[in-house]
Amino acid sequence: MGHIMQQEFRFATFNVCNLALPGMRFYDSLAPYTPEEYESKITWIAQQLDILDADVIGFQEIFSQAALKDVLARTKKYQHAHHAGIDPDPQADRFTPSVALVSRLPFAGAFSTHAELPRKLSTALPGMTDTVTRFTRPVLHARILLSDRLPANVFVAHLKSKLPDCGSEDNGTDGSQADIAVLRSLIRRGVEALGLRYLAADCMRNGCEPLLVMGDFNDVASSVTTQIVLGVRDRAENEFDDRLFDSYRIQSHGDPLHDPGYTHIHEGNYETIDHILVSGALHPASPSAIGEVLDVTYLNDHIALKLPQASDHGIVLARIKIFEDATGIVQLPTRST
Repeated sequence: MGHIMQQEFRFATFNVCNLALPGMRFYDSLAPYTPEEYESKITWIAQQLDILDADVIGFQEIFSQAALKDVLARTKKYQHAHHAGIDPDPQADRFTPSVALVSRLPFAGAFSTHAELPRKLSTALPGMTDTVTRFTRPVLHARILLSDRLPANVFVAHLKSKLPDCGSEDNGTDGSQADIAVLRSLIRRGVEALGLRYLAADCMRNGCEPLLVMGDFNDVASSVTTQIVLGVRDRAENEFDDRLFDSYRIQSHGDPLHDPGYTHIHEGNYETIDHILVSGALHPASPSAIGEVLDVTYLNDHIALKLPQASDHGIVLARIKIFEDATGIVQLPTRST
């Protein structure tokens, strides 16, 4: 009897909001978690994961991978899941959280992280002497086996926020300095978006494996920075070759025009800044599609409740179906990550 491949897969992205061990100082403006606060937070996250029941989950704002392992140990469905991620660099100029990936499906080889911007990307920031050559938070890349013959590439990212990028070279607190600090954040997010775009495009150029990019983009899908990650449509005849697509916009069962979702509330504005992007291999209109996005759901009730242990971000869950004729797909070329 031949191997029967699972037909439906659930991918999710989850900004858990400052997951750190008790007593760990992660921001100067926030007190470390007490043991009781930590217990409450990891229990809440574990409950959300079991509700999600996703096969693959990308995480953001992980200050400690050990804390994430504590979360997994509290779950019913992820105690034996595969876990990829690195801790933040304590020697960095700024202590910033990392991303992580948890999968109940096996990894195809070792995962990799990208701290440096690819293709020697760099940019200057107004009013600062330093040049941006690195991601604010490293991007994680792993290949996951949907079946023994069908790997998928998954990137997890957390792009620079809109918070003002205040440098030590700023003098005074006048409005112009604050405006420049906001501009710096935009420039950082823009170059990081291009770097993420290059990583995804280079990966898609090397084969026909399905690819997903998910995480906290810190801006809406229609923003310039998110559109950079999606890719510019400059060759209509090859529009599926190396472009990405917002899973929410191409879902086959949902109605994105009449069923708006959100993942974050900022100054009273309901925004979707957490996204799951997919390659043309999962776009049903592509001639080489091997699957499709069935629907995308936003789990966000906890945001309005403002529970102290809960995240301030909603969770994005995408159900993806692999076509039956893809179960017999020929062995795709393997490549190192």
